[in-house]
Amino acid sequence: MRSFWQNAVRIFGPIGLTYISITVGAWLLFMILIPQLIMIDFSMRPLLPLRKIGGPEDIWTLRNYMVLFTNELHRAIFLKTIWSSIIVTSVALAICYPISFYLAKVTRGARLGWLMIGLIIPYWINELLRLFAWQLILADAGILNKLLMLLGFIAEPLNFRAGNSAVIVGMAYAYILFMVFPLYNAMESLDRNQLDAARDLGSSWLRIHWRIVVPHAKPGIAVGCIMTFMLAAGSIAAPQLLGSPSSFWFTEVIYTNFETANWNQGAAYATVLALLCLVFIFVMLRVFRVSLKELAQ
Repeated sequence: MRSFWQNAVRIFGPIGLTYISITVGAWLLFMILIPQLIMIDFSMRPLLPLRKIGGPEDIWTLRNYMVLFTNELHRAIFLKTIWSSIIVTSVALAICYPISFYLAKVTRGARLGWLMIGLIIPYWINELLRLFAWQLILADAGILNKLLMLLGFIAEPLNFRAGNSAVIVGMAYAYILFMVFPLYNAMESLDRNQLDAARDLGSSWLRIHWRIVVPHAKPGIAVGCIMTFMLAAGSIAAPQLLGSPSSFWFTEVIYTNFETANWNQGAAYATVLALLCLVFIFVMLRVFRVSLKELAQ
C-alpha cells in the first residue's frame, strides 16, 4: 500500500493526488453513500400522509420489506427477474466468449481494428432506438417472421414477445459489450506460446480452453458476468418495450411504486434489488475463485 501511494505521488504530485482524493471522496459521499442512506431511511418508514410525517407513527419498521414475502405476485416477479437475469448473463457469455477469443488470439492488425469498430458502431445509437429495432424484428409482421415463413419453417407468424424470450434476446444484445471487453482484456494477456505448446502436445481445443484459457480469463469472466447481471436485473426499458404482460420485470414494480407516490415501498424493493446484486458479486467471486484485487487488475 505504501508503494502505491509513493507511485501515485510521483505520477500526480502531492497537489494533484490531493485533488483526486478529494474528488473521489466527494463523489463516493454525495453520489453513492448519502443517496443509499436516504433510500434505506425511506424504505424503513411507513407510508404516511404529510401531516403525520415526523409524528409518533413515523418510526422505523420492516413492514415494507415484509411485503415482498407476503405478496405472492411480487415475490414471483422478483424470483423470475433473478432467473431471467441469470439466463441473460449465460446467453451473453456463450455468445461473447468465442468472439473475445477470436479478437484476442486469432485476428491481427487492421482486421482487429475493423472488428472492434463493428462491435462499437451499433452502440453509437441510443439504447431505446436499438430496442425499438428489435421490436420491428420480432413483431408478428416483422423481419424474422417473414423470413421464417419465406423459408417454409413456419406457416403462420410466431409471437416471439410472449413470455421472456424477446426480453432476454434484447438484453443479451444490449449488454454484449459489457461482456466482450472484460473477456477480451483478460484473454489478450494470455501467452500464445501456451496455446501452441498445448496443441503440439496433442490437446484438443476443448481441453485447451478448459485447462488454459478459462482459468486465465476467470477475472474477465467474473467481471463480465457481474456487469451483465446487474444491468439486466436493473433494466426497465427492455422489459417495457420487448416484454408482454407475463414478462413483468421487478424494476417495473419498483417504478410503479414510485410513480404512484409510494416511495417507501419502492425504496424497500430497490434496496432488496441492490442487495441481490451485491450477493451476486460475491457469488461470482466465490464461483470463479477470484479476489477483489484480481478484479481491479
